[in-house]
Amino acid sequence: MYNGFLAAGLLIGVMSGDRGFISFFLTCVAVAGIFGAATVSMRIFFVQALPALIALLLLALT
Repeated sequence: MYNGFLAAGLLIGVMSGDRGFISFFLTCVAVAGIFGAATVSMRIFFVQALPALIALLLLALT
């Protein structure tokens, strides 16, 4: 359910073009991924947090 809310938030953000909205949800994904990597498996960082951090970087550069 959590991932569904994040996906819906990112989709709404992309459809609306609201960069702040997109940044918020990408940050949520990154924080969840970092927390998961610290508490469960480092693999979560590479699967969830790293792509979100790259997307945040690309968003900031455009």
